[in-house]
Amino acid sequence: MNGKLSVNQLIKFILVCIVSTYSILAQAEQVFLIKTSKGDIVIETYADKAPITVKNFESYVDSGFFNGTIFHRVIDGFMIQGGGFDKDMNQKDTNDPIKNEAANGLKNLKYTIAMARTSIPDSATSQFFINVADNSFLDYPGQDGFGYCVFGKVIEGMDIVDQIAKVPTTSKKGHADVPIRKISINEIIKK
Repeated sequence: MNGKLSVNQLIKFILVCIVSTYSILAQAEQVFLIKTSKGDIVIETYADKAPITVKNFESYVDSGFFNGTIFHRVIDGFMIQGGGFDKDMNQKDTNDPIKNEAANGLKNLKYTIAMARTSIPDSATSQFFINVADNSFLDYPGQDGFGYCVFGKVIEGMDIVDQIAKVPTTSKKGHADVPIRKISINEIIKK
């Protein structure tokens, strides 16, 4: 051998690279269907950028936790938030909080999905929000040095997200920006 690849070897090498790349990408992106009372939203998640967050979200999906929850906080021009309250505005018991992975390079752009949290950076549990505008002030490091972790984006159903963002809201049980007419998350499933 003279150290050069034959045409057949080169083709085999390229095919192996393509298949390997496709396998890695397939593992990195998981697709979920969010069935709401307004219509369906499809998201893809990025486990390669936010592995803890995606695993956390997937565990809630697998357990059926989100089924019957609502979008309980809607602010047009900002975001729609759900995944933590039932139809009567009772907060559901959750798993332990997770580490904030906001320093993953993903930005809070319109139609991205991110984890809601309290003023404590590592406090995210089940609640998530979908940005309905570019919210760069939420990006790492954000206003508090930590930011809010983006872990995916909407790939279908942007019109449903926009419809939800426009619903009238009120205050209920000490919470502001609650839709007057409930918007249910009927089910979230892996596609």
